[in-house]
This record gives sequence, C-alpha cells and structure tokens, in this order.
Amino acid sequence: MVGRPLAGNRNDCKAWEESGAKAAVGRTLAIADGGYPAGTGLVMPHRRRKGEDLPDWKEAHNKSHKQVRARVEHVFVRMKAWRILRDCRLKGDGVHHAMRGIARLHNLALAG
Repeated sequence: MVGRPLAGNRNDCKAWEESGAKAAVGRTLAIADGGYPAGTGLVMPHRRRKGEDLPDWKEAHNKSHKQVRARVEHVFVRMKAWRILRDCRLKGDGVHHAMRGIARLHNLALAG
C-alpha cells in the first residue's frame, strides 16, 4: 500500500492514518518498525523490558520481522541508487506515483 504524501514533518503514526494507508490496508496484516505504538494494528518487533530476556518464540518472530524489513529497505536503497526516486521527488506527487507503479508491478508479478 502506498499512501498519499503529506505536507510538512509528520509523525509516522499520524501519517499512517492521514495518508489513507490505514484505511486502504483494512484488516490486512502489515508490519512496521518499533516506532509505532500499540493500537495501530501493525505488527511490530517485540521489545524486551529492562533486565528481561525475550522468550525464544519472540526472538524468532523478531528475526523474521527484521529479514522482511531488510528486504524492503534494500529495495528503497536500490531505487535511490538507480535514481528512480531521486529524480521525481521534487515534482509534486512524483514519488507517490512511482511507488504506486512499483507496487502494482510487484502485485502483477505475484499474480502470475
């Protein structure tokens, strides 16, 4: 899902709702980094409390979460290196349209 761009600096949680991304995702499972508070409906890594170790199942969940997020972050880095995002960032909704196009191509590839 690619939400609409918002003007100015926004807290990620606020932008998640205001951009329309939360409404578009609906009840679909979506992941986020640890900066989103509980109640957003996003799957976040487990945090350990001071002086406490996480159980093995939480450690395994965090590991798989990191692996998925790393793949997504690597895609962003490649798009920047290939100037896909850099050349359109100052052209209004250019990044938004580029990201939507990429998401649609990805979904077509998954559909076969």
